This record gives sequence, C-alpha cells and structure tokens, in this order.
Amino acid sequence: MATVGLVGLGYWGPNLARNFDHLADLTWLCDLDEEHRASFATRYPRARVTADYAEMLADPELDAVVIATPVPTHYALAKQALEAGKHVLVEKPPAMKGVEMDELVALAAGADLVLMPGHLLLYHPGVRKLKEIVDSGDLGDMLCVYTNRQNLGIVRTNENALWSLGVHDLSVILWLIGEDPVEAVAHGRDFLTEGVEDVVFCYLRFPSGKIAHMHLSWLDPHKMRRMTVVGRERMVVFDDMELERKVTVYEKGPWQRSAGYGEWQTRTGDIHIPKIDTSEPLRLECEAFLKLIAGEGDRGKIAEDGAMVVRALDRLTESLRA
Repeated sequence: MATVGLVGLGYWGPNLARNFDHLADLTWLCDLDEEHRASFATRYPRARVTADYAEMLADPELDAVVIATPVPTHYALAKQALEAGKHVLVEKPPAMKGVEMDELVALAAGADLVLMPGHLLLYHPGVRKLKEIVDSGDLGDMLCVYTNRQNLGIVRTNENALWSLGVHDLSVILWLIGEDPVEAVAHGRDFLTEGVEDVVFCYLRFPSGKIAHMHLSWLDPHKMRRMTVVGRERMVVFDDMELERKVTVYEKGPWQRSAGYGEWQTRTGDIHIPKIDTSEPLRLECEAFLKLIAGEGDRGKIAEDGAMVVRALDRLTESLRA
C-alpha cells in the first residue's frame, strides 16, 4: 500500500485526506496553520503532523505527496517533491506558467515519477460518459464545444475567473479534442476587484477546425455547470446541475439544403438519457493516482495532458492582458 503525505489542510485538503485515509496509508499531514494541524491530528491519529514541508519530504518511507495549497505555491511545492523522489498529485493548475509546467513534466519523466494534475472533472462519471460518446463516433464529426460555468460568487481576490473556473472546462475541452489550440483569445473585465477579472469569455480554435467557447463568471443570476458538444449527426449536453439527467444526447443536426431557398433543413429525432454511475469523482481521481504509482496507466500522458492545459491558460492570460 502506498504511503501518502498531504500538504494543505484548508478548503480542499479535508476531502483528499478522507479519501486517501481509506485508499492508502496516510502517513503525513502538513500545514502552516496551527489550528488545522491540531484538528487533523485528532482526526487522523496514525499520521504524523508537521508545519515543516522539508521534514515530510525527508521521510524515506514516503511514496507520494498530495498538494492542496493555494495555486501560486503549487509549482514550487511540486518541484521540491519531485526532486525528493516523491510521486505528486497537485491540485489544478500545477503551475501558472507554461515553462514552469514543462519543467515539472521533465523532472517527473527523468525520475520516472507520477506527476498528476488534479483535474477532478475528468473523473466525473458524467464527463467519462461524454468522452465515451464522442470517441464512439455517434455524434459524427465534432464541430464545436461550448461551456457555461457561472454563479453569483464565490468571488476570488487572488485568481481570476479564467484560472479559478476556466481550468475545469478547459481540461475537459482539451481532453475531448486532443489538440493544442492554434488560436486562444480571451476577453474579460474586473468589475469588483481591480486586476482580477470576474467575467471572462474565451475562444479556442484547433488545427482540425474545431472550435470551443467558454463563458466564465461570478456575476450571474444562474448557477450553471454545462457543456455542449455539437456534432454533424447528434449533439450531447453534460449538465452537472441536473440530479438525474447529467448527460443528454439529442438526435438533432443539419440534414440537407432546401431546394427552394438554399437554407439548411434540420432533422429532429429521439432524446437519449444514459444512466450515469454515482461514484464520487474525487475518489475515482485518488484511485487513478494510486494506480499510476502502482505502474498502471500512462504516466507520461497524464503529465503532458496537464501541460497542455497550462499552455492554453498561459496563452489565454496573455490575450486577456493584451
């Protein structure tokens, strides 16, 4: 059984601790906050608790490190862990610059270590079904993907809507399409906190001709977590706000041009709602990390897919600032 150390016991750390305590040997807990350390020491008495990250990394019996700290710290902490010979699961995004992410990928590859970004949405059973439908060819040629991730709050002050919200949808879009975009354009405004965009619109174009669009906002009357994939034959919607209808396949598409006016006629058929597994996405993600450590799966691809996301975020940020 793999030994795991967790650094960062704040917002997301408790969920990771709960899962790894069941799935692995949770041997270390690390946080700078004394109250967090005291609380987790009581909850997980078998784990050693420390405020010293270097002390945790120095343990020769420790196999892997899970990083759930604020985003600006991810790169440095992940680099330290890899240099110490530990497998790494780091919450999204693992770095804030493409060159930093490339460095982490090279470090992991050179030492044959796992570097897994915490792209939770990729382990959502509904998104897995979406990928299965796209890969099956049932939609016909994929034309475009568009996403809506909106809500009224939580308003961040240390990262904008692109980096806080967009990384979720971007990871899925790139996973579905499997290409680096040739064009990445973003527009947004900082209405509430200067320099931190609350509303962002993104456009991506890919070598195959596919396009994608993301609407990201903390200033919206509706809470939306929706992704639509449009194919020539069918269309499919993943809606994470739905309780029983997470994925819906629509038998809709363009059919043929009208002889009279040159306009396209459309066809409409059945609506299919596949059954979706109710497993917890985070548990599936943690299991996937442990399988990679055990030698199952493609370590290199997981790290490279994460790098693709950071590169796209980098380019969108450049566009946003321009």
